[in-house]
Amino acid sequence: MPIHYPAVLQLKTEAVPYAWSDREVMLYALGIGMGSDPLNERELHFVNEAFETPKPLKVVPTFASVCVWGARPGTIDLNRIMVVDAERDITFHKLIPVAASVTADSRVRGVYDKGKERGAIIQNEVVVRDREGDKIVTMVSSDFARGDGGFGGPSRGVGQPHQVPRRAPDKSIDFLIRPDQALIYRLSGDRNPLHSDPEFARMAGFPKPILHGMCTYGLTCRAVLQTYADYDPSAFKRHRVRFSAPVFPGETITVNLWKDGNSISFEAHVRERRTTVAKNGQTVLT
Repeated sequence: MPIHYPAVLQLKTEAVPYAWSDREVMLYALGIGMGSDPLNERELHFVNEAFETPKPLKVVPTFASVCVWGARPGTIDLNRIMVVDAERDITFHKLIPVAASVTADSRVRGVYDKGKERGAIIQNEVVVRDREGDKIVTMVSSDFARGDGGFGGPSRGVGQPHQVPRRAPDKSIDFLIRPDQALIYRLSGDRNPLHSDPEFARMAGFPKPILHGMCTYGLTCRAVLQTYADYDPSAFKRHRVRFSAPVFPGETITVNLWKDGNSISFEAHVRERRTTVAKNGQTVLT
């Protein structure tokens, strides 16, 4: 069935309760590969609470992308086999706590028709609030529904992407994606079999299961954390990127970074295939 436009724009939910503990915080950090070197004490701060000398557990800023996993404004009739992540944009209003009880408000921010054979973009907004009602994060997510174009909605209005500098990168960071990375990451919420079931992946047009786009998103955050943020989550004010191609577990991601004041631009590439997988990335630091 086609997307019902403009009725879809009225979908929203308010004050839905969620909670997390240090377990979810550490599992997410492991899912994006932190702790792969168990002697790297700077990364241990994100995956370990059991130091001999007490040290506070830190929260990876992009944990925000899974902290209220399942928060949705309502059900949209889509061909789920053909849906992939297109873009994420998170604004940080407060430091994400290690454990919390929160509420989430969700709404459809926009739906864009790329054409019958070109799919649709569905843009949702989720605002996470603490017990006092103050905003912790605002998240804007865009999904590319490859099989749901041609419903008669607008084709423009998604917004302009951030432009990365044309000069050579100021820094480059390599991350080896473990063969089982998607199987670990999916435990943070996204159980889509596209990332775990070879048969389902083939039905969706891929030769094998692909890495979650949001895992790639977390890796770009990790790259900024270790280069320009001194492993300080409170330095993050915004983190956004567009996904341009899938990543397969076992590949190597190179994140190129450019620093201009408090704006860090970045793109990510798969070394083995020389393919850009995340582009137009920007982190705004304090």
